[in-house]
Amino acid sequence: MPIAWATAWRTWQMTRRAYPWTYAVGTVLPAALTIALAYLGFHAIGGGAVGDDFAAGSGTTAYLAYIVVGTTAFHFAVRMILWSAKALITEQRQGTLGALLIAPAGRLPYLLGFTAFAVLSSVLEFLTLGLVVGVLGITVPVSSVPGALLGGLALIGAVFALSVGLGGLMIAAGEAHISQNTAFIVLGLVGGFTFPRDYLPEPARWFAELLPTTSAMDVLHGSFTGGQTLPELLPRLAVCAVLTCAYLLLGLAYLPRAEARAVERTY
Repeated sequence: MPIAWATAWRTWQMTRRAYPWTYAVGTVLPAALTIALAYLGFHAIGGGAVGDDFAAGSGTTAYLAYIVVGTTAFHFAVRMILWSAKALITEQRQGTLGALLIAPAGRLPYLLGFTAFAVLSSVLEFLTLGLVVGVLGITVPVSSVPGALLGGLALIGAVFALSVGLGGLMIAAGEAHISQNTAFIVLGLVGGFTFPRDYLPEPARWFAELLPTTSAMDVLHGSFTGGQTLPELLPRLAVCAVLTCAYLLLGLAYLPRAEARAVERTY
């Protein structure tokens, strides 16, 4: 915990001094624009109604509420990946990765510190999305408060588990943009954030089931717009927990090899 707290506090101070507002605006604005464009398209193109295929795939006719939940979750996932997965390659770019590797600090609490900062700062920033949602008159129903809370925790754990392995891949390859953008595209297309996975081809749906974020999003959508109760959400929570543990263990096992590869290439 001291390592995680120190890392989160250092990141907070660095961000506050370097770009106190611009980073927050750059994070919130894309999500707000996505919701606003969905509102425009829903009323101007869709006539304020959804098709039967969307209702069957998503389990709801509340299209805008579905978009609000998915858009917020996706940008939250992007924000977490940008902090947690890029933590090590940022050290590498700043020339401090070698010092970090020989420091008496565990890698897991170090990455958890970045995750804690990303979660806390994102919660504060995305609360401003409530203003956009309120102005547009969008109502987001909640069918299960415990399910929504557990779904949020499941998404945090799932994204963190993905970030550990992705961070190792970044320092081993010595690049971040291709890796992170590929992850964003894949998650956005198959993760079930803003449209039902029934629209995807069968192989893509099977691939999506291998990602822990997919089941986490099923829990979030189910607890908000899906009208599902906590007992009905438990099977997907269990799937998310199993996949999250598997990705985390694989990432932690791969990380030492990635660090060794990064050091060999540098020195």
